[in-house]
Amino acid sequence: MQDVCAVILAAGEGTRMRSRTAKVLHPLLGRPLVRYPVDLCLRLGIKRVLVIVSTQAAEVKGALAGLPVEFVYQGEPRGTAHAVLETETALQGFDGPLLVLAGDTPLLKEETVRQLVNTHRAARAAATLLTATVDDPTGYGRILRDRQGRLRRIVEEVEATPKEKRLIEINAGLYCFASLPLFPALKAVKRSEVKGEFFLPQVVQVLVGQKRKVHTLVAPEATEALGINTRAELAQAAALLRQRVHRRLMEAGVMLLDPQATYIDDTVSIGPDTVIYPGVVLEGTTTIGAGCVIYPHCRMRDAHLDEGVTVLDGSVIVQSEIADGCVIGPYAHLRPASRLQAKAKVGNFCEVKKAVLGAGSKVPHLAYIGDATLGARVNIGAGTITCNYDGFAKHETIIEDEVFVGSNTNLVAPVKVGKGAIIAAGSTITDSVPPDAVAFGRATQVTKEGRAAATRKKRQAMVSPPSDDD
Repeated sequence: MQDVCAVILAAGEGTRMRSRTAKVLHPLLGRPLVRYPVDLCLRLGIKRVLVIVSTQAAEVKGALAGLPVEFVYQGEPRGTAHAVLETETALQGFDGPLLVLAGDTPLLKEETVRQLVNTHRAARAAATLLTATVDDPTGYGRILRDRQGRLRRIVEEVEATPKEKRLIEINAGLYCFASLPLFPALKAVKRSEVKGEFFLPQVVQVLVGQKRKVHTLVAPEATEALGINTRAELAQAAALLRQRVHRRLMEAGVMLLDPQATYIDDTVSIGPDTVIYPGVVLEGTTTIGAGCVIYPHCRMRDAHLDEGVTVLDGSVIVQSEIADGCVIGPYAHLRPASRLQAKAKVGNFCEVKKAVLGAGSKVPHLAYIGDATLGARVNIGAGTITCNYDGFAKHETIIEDEVFVGSNTNLVAPVKVGKGAIIAAGSTITDSVPPDAVAFGRATQVTKEGRAAATRKKRQAMVSPPSDDD
């Protein structure tokens, strides 16, 4: 489609969302709404993509940063026809097909857009638009046809009569125009008496009145026409889009044990033979290799897992890298910048933050490892913590290969433990430990033999006997 230009309408406020955030910026399965029509146009190889912005223009531009799109500012939002008219200067000299898409229609498919453009070319039409037949047309413009079935005009719901509101063929908000007659026709559109805006669908009536060809294409699936105006519609779109994502993953060899109870963003990548249990949430740029098992109620965001990783129940992994064969959880928390090398383990109720665990190293349970670098085959006992924060700054703990750290140890950073050293259980380590050393850092035990019976007798004497009311 190198001879096609596209205009994406992204200037509306979306007041029915009841939000301070512009409608097209609301997230949907890992992307803001506006990314869906933009990505669609880019995949189709469209020559130029122009995005109309107004409300929160800077934020919309930020959401599309790095993409090959152009922005056209609509100074005073005066409706969708006015928005398209604002592109006249930018498109001066262009005489090919002009595709117009709404910024809130994330379910359009590439093949449908191609079919629309091909229909437009074959008919040599001035305009071709996508329609859909739906059970509930509430909120959409209705398609009005003459007795021969030809499109006569589109009426917006706010202007429709009770009879017109009963029509179930709706305007899907996707148009292909011949650019040369379009802009004069846009200037002939009249302001809505009800809303005070210039509606783009009215340009169809103008073109029909000029005896120009106007064609329609019925969407293969009515859901492609779904536009997002409310949070309920956003949730509906998410459910429909998630079905597509899950189907694509399962066709590629991923096992989803209960797709309806699994939540995977459109931006997530998963390798074949990976098993995903119910309740799993995978978000952002998460990538999971082949042959992994993700047990129930785990959440990952922007995480990278290599092959053969096992993540046990209830674990959270954020912005972390996990190498082949690692085991995580249950109920482990990997915070940003954590890196586990091959066959490392982070077990029950452990937290890791901005730390590296070398190959084969284990933090089996009830530990906190933060701002630390662990070598290979290190074993961290239960209850161990790296004391990385002194109230003013973060400090690093370095533990070299094959170190054994006993349970309930405090490693007060900055501190370094040399290769092969042993830290006795219950120690507080404040000084670096040389390689192959044994370090104790705890108070001396005091034992008084034969005192237990006397201690119990003394304690019983201090306790008054219970009253009858007790």
